[in-house]
Amino acid sequence: MTQNLFSVADKVVVVTGASRGIGRAVAEGFLTAGAKVALVARSPEMLENVKAFPDSQVLGIQADLSDNSSAQTICQQVLDKFSRIDALINNAGISIIEGDPYDFKTWEQTLAVNLTSVFQLSQQVAETMRQQHQGTIIHVASVASSLGFPDSPAYQASKGGLRQLSKAMARDWCNDGIRVNCICPGYFRTAMTAKSYAIAEKREARSQRTMMGRFGEPKELVGPCMFLASDASSYITGQDLYVDGGLTAKAL
Repeated sequence: MTQNLFSVADKVVVVTGASRGIGRAVAEGFLTAGAKVALVARSPEMLENVKAFPDSQVLGIQADLSDNSSAQTICQQVLDKFSRIDALINNAGISIIEGDPYDFKTWEQTLAVNLTSVFQLSQQVAETMRQQHQGTIIHVASVASSLGFPDSPAYQASKGGLRQLSKAMARDWCNDGIRVNCICPGYFRTAMTAKSYAIAEKREARSQRTMMGRFGEPKELVGPCMFLASDASSYITGQDLYVDGGLTAKAL
């Protein structure tokens, strides 16, 4: 019987920012595919939502990733329940749009969640993966990591840093059996884009920036994440996968 290279059944997957949007869709996609998933989020409601899934398959962890002590706590809770970690999907992120975009507090808060917490949690999880000599880490960045957008210096710097962090980790941890890659979404219908999507003129303008003429849906990131977490991508590390409806490739 031929092995299903794309299977994630029974893999232990940690997804951050899992209470809504992309994180929630990805977590549910892995659960449906038979993986064991730890959903990490700040929202207490997330702990209620996970009750819809079998207790043996799911773990809800309420945590503030900007807290320096959270990484060790998250990792330990996952190991206590599932004994291993096969994949980490660093999806949690914030974009502060109110006030002065060059305010230093905005800079600190954005980098704390979008970049520093990823650095810390990835290191903690890598310790377990190193003992297993196997694991994959997926950072969710953005097209804003390589394109210029107005009034979001902290967000763009954090996502650009995330792309380079994935390459650094891929290089340093490859001999430990750990693969690290980056997914760069374009315009997706999430809480972060809800305000602009609700304005017809902005929605149309941004949709037309893409080749496919529309925003993506969170469920359309499930497949790319599963591919990078599965054996089908066993020779892929240090790469950026743009899931953007052709936005970054479009000229005219």
